[in-house]
Amino acid sequence: MAIAPGTKAPEFTLKTVTSSGPADYSLSANLGHKNTVILFFPLAFTGVCTQELCDVTAGLSNYESLNAEVVGISVDSPFAQDAWAKKEGIKIPLLSDLNKETAAAYGVLLPDLLGFGSTSARAAFVIDKTGIVRHSEQTATPKDLPDFNKIAEVLASL
Repeated sequence: MAIAPGTKAPEFTLKTVTSSGPADYSLSANLGHKNTVILFFPLAFTGVCTQELCDVTAGLSNYESLNAEVVGISVDSPFAQDAWAKKEGIKIPLLSDLNKETAAAYGVLLPDLLGFGSTSARAAFVIDKTGIVRHSEQTATPKDLPDFNKIAEVLASL
């Protein structure tokens, strides 16, 4: 079960690929500066995940105007995520939870998805500038998308 609003968001440091190569990304880097929207998604190069993150990329200015950074997290390698982002034009940081510890800490690790083994569920979290979870949503199935209107509403209230 996903961690509940009102709780302290678990800290993480995950790998991403930037224009200068592999790098670390930590949740704590935004604390005190920006709200953070964390989107857990099952796997890169899949239809619903591509739709979700391309839609988010298209609306990125809306999140920026709400003083929020959006990041995506999956159990894929950072290099697979980078290839996928380049292919699809995804412009948000994609973070590799290859060891699956972050998905587990947020309560969204699925034991098995269609025989592929454990992956993260599709889930969304809004973390405020102080590190408190203000919105938490795990979709009923990986085919469902988070309620992006609710995410925007929560961000606007912060």
